[in-house]
Amino acid sequence: MHIRAASWLRHRLGRAVVLAYFLALFLPGPGLWLRRPHLLPPAHLTLHTAPLLLSLVLFSAGLQVPVRELGRLLRHPKALLAGLVLHLAIPLAVVPFVALLLRRTPDSDGGSGLLTAMILVVAMPVAAGATVWTDKGDGDQPTMVGLVLASTLLSPLTTPLLLETLAPLLSGGYGQVLVDTGRLAQGGFGLATVVLPCAAGLLGALVLPARWLRRLHRTVLPLALTGSLFLTYVNASGALGSVLARPRPLLFAAALAVAAMVCLLSFALGRVAAHVLRLEAGTASSLTLACGMNNSSASAVLITASLPDKPHLLLPVLAYGLLQKTAASRIVTRLRRDPAPSPTPPAGP
Repeated sequence: MHIRAASWLRHRLGRAVVLAYFLALFLPGPGLWLRRPHLLPPAHLTLHTAPLLLSLVLFSAGLQVPVRELGRLLRHPKALLAGLVLHLAIPLAVVPFVALLLRRTPDSDGGSGLLTAMILVVAMPVAAGATVWTDKGDGDQPTMVGLVLASTLLSPLTTPLLLETLAPLLSGGYGQVLVDTGRLAQGGFGLATVVLPCAAGLLGALVLPARWLRRLHRTVLPLALTGSLFLTYVNASGALGSVLARPRPLLFAAALAVAAMVCLLSFALGRVAAHVLRLEAGTASSLTLACGMNNSSASAVLITASLPDKPHLLLPVLAYGLLQKTAASRIVTRLRRDPAPSPTPPAGP
């Protein structure tokens, strides 16, 4: 029953995300309440809803790792290594280009606020939801799972590195904020919220007997999918809750434009890399999706933790989260119709 419910929700995930956005726009109250920390009286513990939901999603991702198939991936690691290199290289190529364009706008800080949000998106690990699109597109699931897992476990190192490297592009104090956010990602936030849940799920997939693992899947998978939707709603409430109260159409349009530019450039560079490497169609699909799909939920949680007084910075993050799913749908359809060329066999003697 739980598995059928999870399968039903996975096939309607795009529409469910749009519904979560509409609820955040017209009914933000519960989401704003969930965004606040809550004290649990019996144990005097402080509950932070968004990081808890993010941890649940990443635990589920680790739990679903096909451990046996990952062995084959490690024996032929070209796509995995290419994906990890591109995960670092694409932000270094895309963000300076976007920064140059934003400096030509009349914004007093050269669009540093919007650029800060985009940097925090592209510096995040590959989104666990990318595995759903890989499955829909008949992609190479072990390669995608390997990229999600490797980028997540390496994120306490790669995220601060990218944030510190790109910080000089910002003005108005945003550069220092980005460096401080990198330290937060490297410290307790990255370890407790990102790495440990994913590692715990991976450990469960490795050591639990098959019968126990199936039972855990039946419970955790529907909870994680529901949790990801709640997380989308909670994050969106912080940004969209103020849109009706204080409409800022220019900010909204700028956030959408910047998010669309970064998203499309990331997917395009991933597609070009897959073509240059002459990967098989399934692997090419997985690599392209991994380049364009970053964990926008993690960046939203990080923005909430490091910049609680600037909820408007969540607007480009939310726009990116929606756009990357739309782009993923089109990429999957196109790659299935127009597969990447197979490697050319060596000439005979």
